[in-house]
Amino acid sequence: MSLKRIVENAVDKSTTSRTPNESRQITVPQVTSWKKRDEKIAMVTAYDYPTAILVDRAGIEVVLVGDSLANVILGQKGTVGVTMDEMIHHARAVRRGIERALLIGDMPFLSYQASKEEAIRNAGRFLKEAGTDAIKLEGGRTIAATVRGIVEAGIPVMGHIGLTPQSASKLGGYRVQGKDAGSAQDLIRDATALESAGVFSIVLECVPDRVSERITSAVSVPTIGIGAGPSCDGQVLVLHDLLGLTVGDSPRFVKRYADLSEEILKALRAYRADVASGTFPGREHSFTILDREFKKIPPPGIQKPKV
Repeated sequence: MSLKRIVENAVDKSTTSRTPNESRQITVPQVTSWKKRDEKIAMVTAYDYPTAILVDRAGIEVVLVGDSLANVILGQKGTVGVTMDEMIHHARAVRRGIERALLIGDMPFLSYQASKEEAIRNAGRFLKEAGTDAIKLEGGRTIAATVRGIVEAGIPVMGHIGLTPQSASKLGGYRVQGKDAGSAQDLIRDATALESAGVFSIVLECVPDRVSERITSAVSVPTIGIGAGPSCDGQVLVLHDLLGLTVGDSPRFVKRYADLSEEILKALRAYRADVASGTFPGREHSFTILDREFKKIPPPGIQKPKV
């Protein structure tokens, strides 16, 4: 039985339809319409085929192949080191596991900042080579012209303002943004500029809850919060954070829904103990040969006479 069939049998298929009247494949227009209907949007990251299957079958509406691939999967200290080729490689794997959710590729550092033309080419790679439905990039007013160019090229864009990890050094680290009136107003201007440029939604990261509420009211496109309070139109978490697979402390905004690190450690230790004691593999894990065939095999050191 294939991995995909095993997972499908394990997960309740009734969770895959948001409403009976919606198509199986979620589209950008559907996502934007949910704001008008006051329906919340659940978004998570995924980086590989097996977890993509689970995320999709759980009914998650939007899946992001995030540049957090750099630190979550590749063990880098931040997000700036991941490349376009690495992002495309993982996005392809996720695409193979996604049938229903809207799939978004995250534009890595320096894939869109150098020029609008290069940004369009790299954004196009996500759709053409990896099969994503849209792309996400960081920045507000300073990147609005680039966003417009990508959208005019026929590529849906999700914006991202507030704490933008690719610019963490410039921002002074991973800090909450918009904590005073001036910077909060800047975020509102960034959001409206991105909306005017044509984004279909905007991620708000590490923004005070009332500022997020104001931004959400100021734009007609959905806002997706991560550490931005409950007033956003949707929420996003890194999959490994919510499953308890992250090494070390998690950010304050993370809610852990499982502690899979402990479960995995328990399973691996049990496996090692079984191997050491000789209890694995058992007969139920082994293959057999018929006695009459086995008897034809000479014991070690005994050569069958030549005829």
